[in-house]
Amino acid sequence: MPINRMIDSNYNNSPSRTIYSDRFIPSRSGSNFALFDISNSPTSDQGKEDRSIAYQSLLRSTLFGPDTPGTPVSRNIFRYKTETKRSLHSLQPLGYDESGLGISHSPVKAPRKVPTSPYKVLDAPGLEDDFYLNLVDWSPNNVLAVGLESCVYLWNACGNKVTKLCDLGIRDSICSVGWAQCGTHLAVGTNNGQVQIWDASNCRRVRTMEGHRSRVGVLAWSSSLLSSGSHDKSILQRDIRARDDFASKLVGHKNEVCGLKWSYDDRELASGGNENRLLVWNQHSTQPVLKHCEHTAAVKAIAWSPHRHGLLASGGGATDRCIRFWDTTTNTHLSCLDTGSQISNLVWPKNVNELVSTHGSSQDHIIVWRYPTMSKLATLTGHTTRVLYLAISPDGQKIVTGSGDETLCFWRLFPASKSQVMAYIFAQQS
Repeated sequence: MPINRMIDSNYNNSPSRTIYSDRFIPSRSGSNFALFDISNSPTSDQGKEDRSIAYQSLLRSTLFGPDTPGTPVSRNIFRYKTETKRSLHSLQPLGYDESGLGISHSPVKAPRKVPTSPYKVLDAPGLEDDFYLNLVDWSPNNVLAVGLESCVYLWNACGNKVTKLCDLGIRDSICSVGWAQCGTHLAVGTNNGQVQIWDASNCRRVRTMEGHRSRVGVLAWSSSLLSSGSHDKSILQRDIRARDDFASKLVGHKNEVCGLKWSYDDRELASGGNENRLLVWNQHSTQPVLKHCEHTAAVKAIAWSPHRHGLLASGGGATDRCIRFWDTTTNTHLSCLDTGSQISNLVWPKNVNELVSTHGSSQDHIIVWRYPTMSKLATLTGHTTRVLYLAISPDGQKIVTGSGDETLCFWRLFPASKSQVMAYIFAQQS
């Protein structure tokens, strides 16, 4: 048996019971040493060299143990012997020194503790209890945008300042918000099918784009390209630098488009629909390059991994409750996990390889998962109704969740990245 298997095997050494070996182990005290040409006591012969005597003594001690004066010779040479637990290194003929090999005996690192209570809770009167809307987004400039009925409000996380960005009036309402990657412009999807672009710094609308026949419930940015998903089953690709309202139309869903997310390299767009399908598009296609129909409920929750190219996670609604993982580079379904509850959002933080899911329909909680084991690191409870909205802070350390209970909860979940730690140390030293 290889020695590594011996080390890894489960060994229960209970002091309360005697453990016997699984084979005959001879008692050396009754052995016939003459068979080995080794005398039972280190007597010197005149014709042998001193170094031979020393070698025999060392060999006998290693094989049979040190001599004990007065020990009677046993005639029961083969018998079951009570096992004595010895270090594996004691089997080395000339002994073993661990100090010179850099072996560490430090304890196993304990799992990090995640705070299970929000560090801040804000009231959000008018926050819709609608699974198909996306009303919360956090900008790279640390400004939170929230759609409340016909208005969009901006909350500056640095100074806690609240600003009303726009009011659509009584004839329209906010269905989705999404920050551009530059962090200065916000896209707003409306119930009437419009997509508006707002300059957040000056609270000024710079453009209104048409094209959808129904509400725009989800938005996704890729540099200057804005994708909008609608209740009319279509996805419109909009280049905000061009004069046309949209550059192309993606048709593949048979019901409302409720999930939309660009990959981190901006090469692939994943979309989820209310007909339970997950589709993947590339930059230039007007037809999906990948189609997945394994979910049995609406696919709103979509997240790309920032740690592995082509790794995609998707979550199903109330009758599905499963998180599925896909490798889009090989078109492979990797794994599936039944969470036991409706999945409304997924986010993959950049600082650690973990996954956050928000839930509704019986659980109304947030779960932090370790990937790829998908063991639960923490379960967060703070909302009284289903958790429908989720966004992550630009530093990757915090999330905000929104619910039909009209509250926003802020959670500090993840450690700082190595670059953030080094930047902090450098700032302290300068």
